[in-house]
Amino acid sequence: MNGNWNDMWNPDMESMTMHEAQELQLKALLDQLSYVGNNSRFYQEKWSDGTSWRDVNTLRDFQSLPFTEKDEMRVDQITNGGLGKYGAVDMLHVIRVHSSSGTTGRPSFIGITAKDHEQWTESLARVFWTLGVRPNDVFMHATGLSFFVGGLPVKDAIEKIGATFVPIGTGASDRLIQACDALKGTVLFCTPSYAEYLAEYLSGKLGRSPSSLGLKKILLGAEPGGGVAAIRERIEVTFEVEAREAYGNSDLLPSFAGTCSEQNGNHILTPDLLYLEVIDPDTGENLPWETGVQGELVGTNLGRQCCPLVRFRSRDHVVINADPCSCGRGGPRILCIGRTDDMLIVSGVNVWPSSISDVVGRFLPEVSGAIRILIDGNGPAVQPPLHVKVEAFTYQDNSDLQERIETAVRGNLQVKVRVELVAPNALPRFEMKASLIEKGGPL
Repeated sequence: MNGNWNDMWNPDMESMTMHEAQELQLKALLDQLSYVGNNSRFYQEKWSDGTSWRDVNTLRDFQSLPFTEKDEMRVDQITNGGLGKYGAVDMLHVIRVHSSSGTTGRPSFIGITAKDHEQWTESLARVFWTLGVRPNDVFMHATGLSFFVGGLPVKDAIEKIGATFVPIGTGASDRLIQACDALKGTVLFCTPSYAEYLAEYLSGKLGRSPSSLGLKKILLGAEPGGGVAAIRERIEVTFEVEAREAYGNSDLLPSFAGTCSEQNGNHILTPDLLYLEVIDPDTGENLPWETGVQGELVGTNLGRQCCPLVRFRSRDHVVINADPCSCGRGGPRILCIGRTDDMLIVSGVNVWPSSISDVVGRFLPEVSGAIRILIDGNGPAVQPPLHVKVEAFTYQDNSDLQERIETAVRGNLQVKVRVELVAPNALPRFEMKASLIEKGGPL
């Protein structure tokens, strides 16, 4: 454990700039390609068309290798059973199996060896230390504890830090409140959706102020939203806490980026464990790691033994912040603004539900912050105006508020919307991952 509570968990890695990391990453990348090429039947077959990892000598050469798609992995496991051909190790060496959430289809299984487990625990310890967890914290864990990579791996990292881990799980708000009161919980880890649900549960059902829990921090993850200023600030004001976000990908690494006290994006903390690229999602071309650049995150494991991935398309769209940070961490920061699966196209404009939520959130306290986007069909193309339901506390006389929200969305996002204001608590709440879009039927 890091002896100085004000330092980074692993200062050698976390303070490294992207330029400084390149030499380390190139060597690790070449070693990983050799391992994958010799041990993964999945990649041996994928690269049998003439593509050769042996031709890679530079980071630019690496860009010639094909991307790996989620559907390839899913088909591999369905066809071959177990961990599929990309498992890369015998099950004898697998100490645990996790699973992706399956929100975009059949879940894929993810095995880890003892070495992989060490990597996961180390990366998560860096993330949660960055988020402010310390040995004197009582950590209330309110996400899944079974297959979910944000469950047992988080437990391992919190215990490595030395904090007290309290395994609440999901769908147990009364248990969470009782445990938090009795054990004096200081940190809550959950989805943004659950934090908002819990606030309404406390105030609406129990008549308690959310701040009465006495939490110091709420750490958010598992879905986009924790980095959206309006959502984060709403949680902070409601609970009287500091809110920060952890970011990861279940197939690549449970978490590898997190928000420091500056609250300006998620620092990439694992240059030794994960090689990341940002690409144009339409052309596949690599984009520069420069402030303001937006693109899709692509990842390659470094040192991974079981289920290693090479140039895996995460389908997460991120915005880059490469400016120096006063915390001393040297890597770039990223903010996930949504997934390809969630993106809507309105008159040629890409629209992310989190962006609409951000604009609507600026109208607090006239609105609750809850929204629901209704589309006819399955998208992503949607004819304008985009139909958005918004909960309003003043919905009896709402024409002015409706117009102001519509004007703000159009001004900020260049998209025409039709806002329908509804009564408080009229929209669904989610204890687990939230969906802001309702697809498939006429409006």
